[in-house]
Amino acid sequence: MTSKAELLRELRIDRNAAPPPRRRWLWISLAALGGLLLLALVAATLSGGSPREVRVAPVVSGADAGPASVLDASGYVVARRMATVSAKITGRVREVLIEEGMQVEEGQVMATLDPVDADAQRSLAAAQLAAARTQVANVQAQLTEAEANARRLQSLVGQQLVSQAQYDQAVAQRDSLRAQLNAARRQVDVAADQLEIADIGVDNTIVRAPFDGVVIAKAAQPGEIVSPLSAGGGFTRTGIGTVVDMDSLEIEVDVGEAYIGRVSPGMPVEASLNAYPDWKIPAEVIAIVPAADRGKATVKVRIALKEKDPRIVPDMGASVSFLEQPRQPGDGETPGLRIPAEAVAERDGGDVAFTVDADGRVQQQAVELGETVGGQREVLSGLSAADRVVIDPPAGLADGDRVQVLQ
Repeated sequence: MTSKAELLRELRIDRNAAPPPRRRWLWISLAALGGLLLLALVAATLSGGSPREVRVAPVVSGADAGPASVLDASGYVVARRMATVSAKITGRVREVLIEEGMQVEEGQVMATLDPVDADAQRSLAAAQLAAARTQVANVQAQLTEAEANARRLQSLVGQQLVSQAQYDQAVAQRDSLRAQLNAARRQVDVAADQLEIADIGVDNTIVRAPFDGVVIAKAAQPGEIVSPLSAGGGFTRTGIGTVVDMDSLEIEVDVGEAYIGRVSPGMPVEASLNAYPDWKIPAEVIAIVPAADRGKATVKVRIALKEKDPRIVPDMGASVSFLEQPRQPGDGETPGLRIPAEAVAERDGGDVAFTVDADGRVQQQAVELGETVGGQREVLSGLSAADRVVIDPPAGLADGDRVQVLQ
């Protein structure tokens, strides 16, 4: 009986108990709804709902793209005509008439040396020439008298008024003076030559520009000693300044032995200076130097610049692109399409490119590729000239994905 009564009490409903709270169910419902929204957002993203940002490039024809680069190299601007101008003699600098950047013409005075010694030598040579000429005049007067005396004695000896010995002595005197006159005249010639040499010595104290150019270095100052030979003490300058013929500037590059076969004389080149990378300078190959550098395994190539500009100066770094030879009409080859090499991707073991349509969706196109020329790939089939291809397509990019083209 007791057990039945207890069971009945357990089944009795307590009408005075408080109802269960309903706020906890509200929070549970909100959390479930947020989870569903998050799953929907992830699903939309995975299905291509949010467009990817990509860069595109047009497909161009080989004829429109122009010659492509077959080899890139770097080198330096050099001058084929450059001279460090020095005096021909050792002397003290009196004045320097040049500054860096100055334009000079051939024969223009660049500096002068102290001419004291040279002027003294010239004065001595001039005095010796004057003395030699005086000697000639003296001997000439004596010879005139001797010739008259000989003629007079010749008539007297025939009349037996003077002895034959006196006449012979007069003739000998005349002949001796004739020999002395010839010697004096030769002394005049020698003295004149010495004066010319002395004039050259004076002219050697003037340093002139050897050709038209620009001064790129000033090496001496007034009061310094300059010499054409280097002195052991280190206090003697060997030059006044350095002049460069800017019309002789060219580019020298070192090309690896493995790639020198791609280069030929007369080949078109596009050059750019490291200081002005956006400035493209037309150029061409002058010559391939027929010698290799064993240590670097390179061959030197000389390149002529077709444009002259004050911005081009010696020793500037330069980059060059050797361009393929343009196809001549009638060679039977049709230029193909070209796309950037970065636009080619690999999908399922094949080469593909992604094109962008007018609706902003990509289409995966299987392409047949040709040779690689510079940074471009030749496309034999799979694309048309009106297409735009995605550059560096992301790894997850698939056919039909929406994209946003970056400008």
